[in-house]
Amino acid sequence: MHGLGKKRSKYGRYLDSNGIDQGEICKETGLNKDTVSKACNEDDPKLRGITKEDLAEAARKLSGKNVDKGDFW
Repeated sequence: MHGLGKKRSKYGRYLDSNGIDQGEICKETGLNKDTVSKACNEDDPKLRGITKEDLAEAARKLSGKNVDKGDFW
């Protein structure tokens, strides 16, 4: 469900453009859905560096593209 009028962060837009569902990120990282949602909707989420690295690693694995946390935050 994309395009509900919500503001998306760079990370959220990246997931959307690559057809990756937030639920897939939750399964891949083991992170809570609220944490993943925060990463997808806030430009500067208050997340630990290791969490951001886990999110970037999941995006890299699921998209097959070479990205790192610096691309998003």
